[in-house]
Amino acid sequence: MSESSPVRRPLAVFDLDNTLADTAHRQHFLERRPRNWAGFFAAAPADPPLPRGVALALESAADCEVAYLTGRPERCRRDTLEWLERHGLPEGRVWMRGNADRRPARVTKLEVLGRLARGREVRMLVDDDELVCQAARAAGFTVVLADWAAEAPELQQAQEGEGRT
Repeated sequence: MSESSPVRRPLAVFDLDNTLADTAHRQHFLERRPRNWAGFFAAAPADPPLPRGVALALESAADCEVAYLTGRPERCRRDTLEWLERHGLPEGRVWMRGNADRRPARVTKLEVLGRLARGREVRMLVDDDELVCQAARAAGFTVVLADWAAEAPELQQAQEGEGRT
């Protein structure tokens, strides 16, 4: 590396739903059939922050560049960016799922992590989805399982079975 090249800090990559944002108040949209995805995502701006996740993101910002990797669809970008700012989370790039992408989260997120790792160190991934965490560990990433939110079986099923978040 030349002397003029900036040193790039490692990345700490955070999921949003049930890692930083508490989705419990909007789970009811997923409990009906068909699932009400429009209602589920429209309610996201009202998510309360999860203190343990927010604290870890703020702590990570001391040594790392914080980035966000979510299964939320791209159409939710403005609401997501406003939520992050409103709750005082570190600035960072946000990777979102394409609006029509229905692949499982463990596939879409590992694809992004792989691209990120080609250019710099990914210090850790923080995510609540156990299957995403297992896949990331198997690929050699350091993982923190965000187990501080209430269980959300409908959301977990949707993440893997419907590729929605």
